[in-house]
Amino acid sequence: MNTLHVKKGDTVVILSGKDKGAKGKVLQVSPTEKKVIVEGCNKVTKHVKPRKMGAPGGLVSAEAPLYACKVQLVCPKCHKPARVGHEVYANGEKLRLCKKCGETF
Repeated sequence: MNTLHVKKGDTVVILSGKDKGAKGKVLQVSPTEKKVIVEGCNKVTKHVKPRKMGAPGGLVSAEAPLYACKVQLVCPKCHKPARVGHEVYANGEKLRLCKKCGETF
């Protein structure tokens, strides 16, 4: 089972690399590759060829995926980077919780 500690739409902070300390929203998650794409972080320049007649080609800037272990979830309640825990209730509901403030989300 491939599960990650972050989901699409979460706010994360980058722990290492050229964008260390930057915050952004998770745009896409790939659990099989264990990678995430974060909005505005890990920008790369791609050389794009024009595909249709009149379509522009050239250099395009896009976000590249980075390993999920290099990002840490920012708690929506206390707005601090924190580790993620899990809490399972009697009815089978499983929620994530912030290890710093203890709030579930």
